[in-house]
Amino acid sequence: MDLKTLCQSVVELAKNTGQYIRDESQNSKQIKTKGKNDFVTHVDKGAEERIVARLSELLPEAGFIAEEGSSTKVGDRYNWIIDPIDGTTNFIHGLFPHAISIALQDNDIKSKEIVLGVVYELGLNECFYSWKDAPAYLNGEVITVSQAPKIADSLLATGFPYANFERMEGFMKSLDYFMKNSHGLRRLGSAAVDLAYVACGRFEGFYEYGLQSYDVAAGAFLVQQAGGHNCDFSGGKNYLYGQEIISSNALIFKEFKKVIYNLMYGESE
Repeated sequence: MDLKTLCQSVVELAKNTGQYIRDESQNSKQIKTKGKNDFVTHVDKGAEERIVARLSELLPEAGFIAEEGSSTKVGDRYNWIIDPIDGTTNFIHGLFPHAISIALQDNDIKSKEIVLGVVYELGLNECFYSWKDAPAYLNGEVITVSQAPKIADSLLATGFPYANFERMEGFMKSLDYFMKNSHGLRRLGSAAVDLAYVACGRFEGFYEYGLQSYDVAAGAFLVQQAGGHNCDFSGGKNYLYGQEIISSNALIFKEFKKVIYNLMYGESE
């Protein structure tokens, strides 16, 4: 498979879909509630249907893990992981960032890995992308994670839980710690964008719980390809489907994950 050519086609698809989202955002948004503070609009559904249709042409054998369920096809080896609008709450309030996130997972018998990722942020018209064995790019230019050596030198990002509040005690402790011991803490409202910003060095690190695979698949892959690291809160590799992720540049990674583990679990590693 020519992943470079495929990635270029996915970048074009993301940009075309982004224009559809811009056009439709001028119309009245039909908003439905999926759960507590969890929304979907007709634009999410329309964008996902367009993405699924085109990806089905590009790689007919692949299945889909798509937030709005436009396809439930399961591929024997390849599956696309799609969020048509990551940051829907921002979108319905007319705020940026919000982004299209598309990743390709290869379930080869020897491995199970993301091999392609695209995050297209509509507000700044920025497309982040990479494929296996390639660097990460932003609008055609190679990007890398930052070289900040410590949390004290870092600008960090997180996301607030919107449904699962069972871990709030540890999470609030983490907010307190990072506000006092870093350059600051930001909450943008799009995990895909947060991760893309780690990949290009705007943030040194990002962490959040309560996320789904389609929120993080493309962005975490970009961080990896840009020289950073990802893990779950226990330091393991179950960040894609485990609903929690730590992502950072290589230099603060050990310190960052240790602090989060200690604060979220109230104990030492």
